Amino acid sequence: MEGRVLVVDDEAQAVELLREFLGAKGYEVITASDGAEALRKVKEERPHLILLDVRMPKIDGLEVLRRLREIDKEVGVIMITGVNEQEIARQAMALGAFDYIVKPLDLPYLEQSLWYKITTMTL
Repeated sequence: MEGRVLVVDDEAQAVELLREFLGAKGYEVITASDGAEALRKVKEERPHLILLDVRMPKIDGLEVLRRLREIDKEVGVIMITGVNEQEIARQAMALGAFDYIVKPLDLPYLEQSLWYKITTMTL
């Protein structure tokens, strides 16, 4: 097993694509469709890595990341978004995200980023 990944996105198609792709690569995949559900699953499931959408209803990805760091300061987070905004990317990195990927997702790049993070952390 490569590790446990939490995919957080309000777009069902994006979640399913990532579930299939990561599952085929040997990752255990957990999903959440909004920020509140994501925070619950982080506490319950203790993922090694999180793919976190920036733009979601109710609680956006940056706020989820802020709250997440109160729960777990070490979990790896990759922000994913349909909007390429430098200020949001800067804020995400300042809050501890280790990568920021714009949709449509470059799956080989995503795999490389996940592999790098998971091999440089203790599972």
